[in-house]
Amino acid sequence: MAKKGNTSVQGTLSQKSRKSPYDKMENQRRVESTAFHVKGRSKANQTGSRRDKAEEEKLIVRATESPKNQELTQKLSVLRDQKNRLDAEAGEWAEKRDELNEQIKTLRAEILELKGERDKLNEKVKELKQQREETKTEIREKIEELRKLNQEVKAFSKKKPSRSFQTLQKEVEGIEWKIQTTPLSLQEEKELVERVKQLETQLNILRKLDQLNQKILELRAELKALETNSKLYHEKLIEAAQESQEIHKRMLEKIGEAKKLKIEADNLHKLFLQTKEKARPIQEEMSAISNQIRQLREEIREEDEREKKKREEALREELERQAREKLKRGEKLTWQEFQLLAEKGTAAQN
Repeated sequence: MAKKGNTSVQGTLSQKSRKSPYDKMENQRRVESTAFHVKGRSKANQTGSRRDKAEEEKLIVRATESPKNQELTQKLSVLRDQKNRLDAEAGEWAEKRDELNEQIKTLRAEILELKGERDKLNEKVKELKQQREETKTEIREKIEELRKLNQEVKAFSKKKPSRSFQTLQKEVEGIEWKIQTTPLSLQEEKELVERVKQLETQLNILRKLDQLNQKILELRAELKALETNSKLYHEKLIEAAQESQEIHKRMLEKIGEAKKLKIEADNLHKLFLQTKEKARPIQEEMSAISNQIRQLREEIREEDEREKKKREEALREELERQAREKLKRGEKLTWQEFQLLAEKGTAAQN
């Protein structure tokens, strides 16, 4: 049937090419008509584009109005509400957790600062202890030295002459003057020299006692200064140690507070993770439903395409039938009809 139709079209076109000048004028008119129809095709394309857009909108509406789509959309909406509530709840846990973590961060900074102050004071206490111990060592050494000096004084006091230093010195000077100015026998001079030696021995004892007593006075002054310093070191040490203990106590309180906040923050983080875990299967189900909706729309689109092609094919066949009828009746064809028959003939030849 297709071959017969093709032969008929080609035969008709061949007969028309052998017609009279009138037919040439008719052909010219048809060429102008063809140009008009070509312009019309451009407008038709624009119209087709708008039609495609409208059909796409209709497709979306049809997909939306589908009972299955409505069921899936409603279920997706319910799941989205559940997911939003869980996300909001997780956000609240996270916000509270972050607030506690900021407090913990501040506490840790304060703890480090207190630790630094305490360590400085402990170092100061260590230095003061060392200074105090060194002073105590010096005091013990001075006391031992003083004890020895007192023993020496005691020993020399037993040999101390009954006469004063000035009296003994005056007697020595008198004897020495006598030896120098008075003629003496050898025996007399010898006796006087011996007497001077005895007196000098007594004078040396008094001189030694005087030196020892002077040294004792100096040692006692040094001891007093050392004891004063030792007492001052001890007072400063006690003050620094008490301040260090106070700071250490404050530091421990903040450490305890930070530990409590850390436990609370960890619990909030667990609640955050639990809430996110609850939301995970909901999100997975939402993704699955969204995929179903997309698949449903694609199926509807494919079904519409098939229906559209069927309608277009039916319309093409109807137009082709009408065009053949016009040819049989000797009527002129429109450009679309002519193109349709020509395409049909080319398809039949192929």
